[in-house]
Amino acid sequence: MAVTRSIEIRTELPGPRSREIVERKEKVIAAPLSLVHPVVIAEGRGATLTDVDGNTFIDLTGGVGCLNVGHSHPRIVEAAQEQLARFGHTDFTIVPYEVYVELAERLIAVSPISGPAKAAFFNAGTEAIENSVKFARSYTKRPAVIVFEGAFHGRTMLSMTMTSKTHPYKAGLGPYAPEVYRVPFPHAYRGIDVDSSLKALRRAFITQVAPESVAAIVMEPILGEGGFVVAPTEFVRGVREICDEHGIVFVADEVQTGFGRTGRMWAMEHHGVEPDLMAVAKSIAAGLPLSGVVGRADIMDAPPDSAIGGTYVGNPVAQAAALAVLDVFEEEGLVERASAIGETIRARMLAWQERWKAIGDVRGLGAMLAIELVRDPETKEPAPDLASEVIGEAFRNGLLLIKSGTDGNCIRVLTPLVITDAELDEALAVWEDALAQVLGA
Repeated sequence: MAVTRSIEIRTELPGPRSREIVERKEKVIAAPLSLVHPVVIAEGRGATLTDVDGNTFIDLTGGVGCLNVGHSHPRIVEAAQEQLARFGHTDFTIVPYEVYVELAERLIAVSPISGPAKAAFFNAGTEAIENSVKFARSYTKRPAVIVFEGAFHGRTMLSMTMTSKTHPYKAGLGPYAPEVYRVPFPHAYRGIDVDSSLKALRRAFITQVAPESVAAIVMEPILGEGGFVVAPTEFVRGVREICDEHGIVFVADEVQTGFGRTGRMWAMEHHGVEPDLMAVAKSIAAGLPLSGVVGRADIMDAPPDSAIGGTYVGNPVAQAAALAVLDVFEEEGLVERASAIGETIRARMLAWQERWKAIGDVRGLGAMLAIELVRDPETKEPAPDLASEVIGEAFRNGLLLIKSGTDGNCIRVLTPLVITDAELDEALAVWEDALAQVLGA
């Protein structure tokens, strides 16, 4: 029986129509907005997208983690269209709407925060992070924020300061926001263990900032842009203890890890640790601009009247989509699906690691997985060029991948969780062929 293939390449890549549009893009779009994959999408369905030249790709980038329910899920499309037909905007604080309240209720119900909780909504992950700091500062009456090496929290002024990677996110864009302090994140492959990381955090209270000046410690349970480095449970619990000891607000940045990506609804659930505040975005609304902060009610109520808000925050069309996303997760079992996808991918990645010494590490949780490419398994020197070559070779054969890592030498998986077994097998076969082409058969 013939195997049905999802990938279909009809033209050279990029095709003529894509090339034409990209040429137009170069003339009118700001140069920093460079392209990873120079093909122009015409439509997306599930885990595939088709470009304007009729080429169909399997998409493991998932809109950089925004499409856990896949491209153009019918339930999300219907919900957004229905809401837009009723009304598209008022500004919730001028004329409120029920969908905002309902989404808060449902997110709180599935959040990892057990006590009384409240929510507020924004547009992007960076806004959720910046507002989580505002909540924490209002509650503690303290100025400072502690973050971690390898972190990515956004590109606006405070979140850019909190982000750890200089190029391309920070270089030349200072001065940065004050009162942001950085400490090591545990990374076993790079020789940074939990004990030394926790000691460095406590040492920072002596050498960098007094604990009574710290409003928040903000942490990704898994470094996203930092290369999918998983925080060990012992470390997460240690940070929680330090926060409790000093009255510091513990903020979990679940922007990329949330909504089932790791095999739990929230990555913090792997550790049995409750954050005080949780920032969410990306897959919350299947790619429509929406983010939020969910947290302890006493902290969320701390800022003065009207200190939190914005013209577009909590857009009702995006929130209607977000309610549909939660429905899809419940009805289609996407959290469990992430675990199954992850087991398949991890097994293949570990087999690749056995085959090619350039794959120095395989890591992640659930369907949030990455391989790290190095020049030598002993020195562990990063090999970003190899990662780029593998991604380029996969692209030419119909698979979309993206890099991550502070050194740009990791290839990460952010596949839609609705990917079929056949699509996943096809994608992994193309990826393996790309590795063989670049690293040697």
